[in-house]
Amino acid sequence: MNERRTTNNVENNDKRNEGANKGPKRSFNFYWIYGIIILVILSINLFQYGGGTTRISNGEYRKMLDAGDVERIVVVNDQAVQVFIKKDSLQKEPHKSKIKGSPISGDNVVGPHYAFNIGSSNYEKDRLVQDAEQRGVEYVPDYHDNWGREILNWMIFIGAMVLIWVFVMRRIGGGAGPGGQIFNIGKSRAQVFEGGKSTNVTFNDVAGLAEAKEELQEIVDFLKTPKKYTDLGAKIPKGALLVGPPGTGKTLLAKAIAGEANVPFFSLSGSDFVEMFVGVGASRVRDLFKQAKEKAPSIIFIDEIDAIGRARGRSVSMGANDERENTLNQLLTELDGFGTNSGVILIGATNRADVLDRALLRPGRFDRQIFVDMPDLNEREEILKVHLKPLKLDITVDVSFLARQTPGFSGADLANICNEAALIAARKKKTSVDKQDFLDAVDRVIGGLEKKNKIITVEEKKAIAYHEAGHATVSWLVEHASPLIKVTIVPRGRSLGAAWYLPDERHLTTAEQMLDEMCAALGGRAAEDVMYGKVSTGALSDLEKVTKQAYAMITVYGLNDRIGNISYYDSSGQSEYTFGKPYSERQAQTIDEEVSKLVESQYVRAKRILTENKDKLTALATQLLEKEVIFKEDLEKIFGDRPFQRPEPPSGNGHTNGNAPDPAPTQETPAESSTQA
Repeated sequence: MNERRTTNNVENNDKRNEGANKGPKRSFNFYWIYGIIILVILSINLFQYGGGTTRISNGEYRKMLDAGDVERIVVVNDQAVQVFIKKDSLQKEPHKSKIKGSPISGDNVVGPHYAFNIGSSNYEKDRLVQDAEQRGVEYVPDYHDNWGREILNWMIFIGAMVLIWVFVMRRIGGGAGPGGQIFNIGKSRAQVFEGGKSTNVTFNDVAGLAEAKEELQEIVDFLKTPKKYTDLGAKIPKGALLVGPPGTGKTLLAKAIAGEANVPFFSLSGSDFVEMFVGVGASRVRDLFKQAKEKAPSIIFIDEIDAIGRARGRSVSMGANDERENTLNQLLTELDGFGTNSGVILIGATNRADVLDRALLRPGRFDRQIFVDMPDLNEREEILKVHLKPLKLDITVDVSFLARQTPGFSGADLANICNEAALIAARKKKTSVDKQDFLDAVDRVIGGLEKKNKIITVEEKKAIAYHEAGHATVSWLVEHASPLIKVTIVPRGRSLGAAWYLPDERHLTTAEQMLDEMCAALGGRAAEDVMYGKVSTGALSDLEKVTKQAYAMITVYGLNDRIGNISYYDSSGQSEYTFGKPYSERQAQTIDEEVSKLVESQYVRAKRILTENKDKLTALATQLLEKEVIFKEDLEKIFGDRPFQRPEPPSGNGHTNGNAPDPAPTQETPAESSTQA
C-alpha cells in the first residue's frame, strides 16, 4: 500500500510539473482582428489620398509655372490640382530634391509630381485655367466618384464608436468574465469548483466543531453514496444554514465541503446578487440555479446570506419596490417552488439568523440549521494545535495552558494570537516562540499596543493606580467576581490602565454573580471617592457596562422582584424596526427607578468594602505605582488567601487574561472612558 501511494504521488507531481512547464494557455483575442482591419483601411485611405505626390502651396506652383517647368495640370472634382513636371526640368532644383522617388532613375518620371488644393471657389478655378492657357500648359479636368471613400470613412467612424462603446460597457460591467459585460450583467458570478479543482481544505483541517462537521459530512456522504439513504426512503436535505458568531469557522466549513465533495460547488456571497439595476438580482439567482441543475448533483454556498435573505416588509422606504425582496422571492421559488429542484443543495452562512425571513428558514428550503458556537476548552486546544503547526515553538509552550487562558475566544481570535506571538518573537529576534510571547500576544490582541512613553502627570498616575487597585480589591473580596490575574497602569491602546480577569466558562449566571460583577466594576470609581472625596470621568466604560447589565437583569432576564418574571427581549429582531417600546411610560419609569436603585446599591457596597480595607487599598496602590504591573501573587501577600476560595485551573506565571462569554466586564479601561468623556 505504501509503495502504491508513493508511486501515485510521484505521478501526480510529474503531471503538475508538466502542466507548470507548459504554462497557462492564452486564448485568442478577436480584438487583434479588429485592429488589423482598421490598419488596412487606414493604409488604403492614405495611399489613395497621398499617392507619390508632394504637397505644395499655390504660390510654389506659380513659381514653377513662371519658370516654365510645368507640362500639364489635372483638376480633380474642381478642387484638387495635380501638377506634372516636364522631363527635362526633373533634373533641376528644386524638383530634384522635392519630388518623392528618384526622377533620375525613372521611379517618378510619369507623375503626377505635385498636388495642391484650390478649394471650391469659381474665381480660383477660372484664374488657374487662364494662367495655364497663357503659358501653354495643358489643362485637363477630371471627375471621380467619392461615394466609396465616403462609405469607407463612415465605416471607420462607426467602427471606432463601436469599439469605444464595448470598452466603456466592459468597464461599467466590472471587467471580463461571467457577468462582466453589460449584456451578461444578469449572469451568476459564482466561483465554481469542479473537475478536480478544490479548495484544498478538508474536514481534517477544521479543528473542533464536531457536531457541525457531523451534520455536513452526512450531506457530503449522501452526494457520494446516495443509494445507502434512498433505499430506506430518505430524501436528500435541500438546504443547511450555518449560524454563529463571527470568526467561528462557518466559511471554513464551506471550504471543507468544497474540498470533500466530488460534485460541482458554486461559491458566492450574498452581496453578489445586489446591483444598481432593477431585476438583476433575481436574474442572477435564476442563472445560478440553472447552472447548478445542469451539473446536478451540486452544492451552492451563499456566504452572508442575510444580505438578500432579510425579512420582507422591513424596508425603510415604505411602499417602494425593493430590489432585495425581489431577489429573495426568486430565491424562495428556486429552493422550493412549483418546478422541480432535485440534486441541488443550498448551504448558507450568516451571523444574523434573527433577521432572516421566516419563509426562507422553513423545512423544505433550509431543512437544517447548524449552530456554530464559540469553541469550548477542548475545541480551543484543537484549534490552537492547528495554528501552532507552522510556528517554531519553544519547549515552554503548553497548548492546554493557552487554551485555559483564552475563554470566549473564537477560532479567528486564536489564529490572530498565534500570528501575533510569532511577530512578537521575531521583533525580539528570538529563534523560537516561547510562552511569554503568547501571553504578550493575548495582551496585545485584547488591550492594544503598550505605550510606555505616554506622558501622564503624577496626579493622574496616582488616581489611575487607586482606580485599578479599587477594582482589584473589590473583586478579591466578593465571592462571585471573576478571578483576578493582573493589574496594570501601563498605557495600552486607548486605556491608561486595566484589570485583567480570567472568567469561568459558565453557561448560566445567577443574580448574585451578576451583582458581584457589577460591584467589582464599580470598585474603580468607589476607590476614587473613598480616597479623594471626588470622582473623575475615568469610569465611563465601567458605568456603561454596569448600566447595560442592570437593564439586562430587569428587562431581559426577569431578575427583579418589582418588575417580576417579565422579559422584553425580542429574539425575532422585530424590535429593530419599531419606533416604540414594548411597555408603557409608567413601566419605563419603574424600570429606570429599579436600574438606578440596583446600580447605586452596588456602588454603596463597593465603597463600604473599600472603606473597611482602606489600608490594604493604599498598600496595593503604592505597590502598583512602584511596579506598574502586579499579579495575583502580590495580592495574596497583601490580602492573604482569597475568601470564598474555589478551585481554579493552573495559570502559570499569572500573566494572563481573557474574554468573558457572559455580559460580565473582563477588562476596565479608564483612559478610554476619559477620552470619550
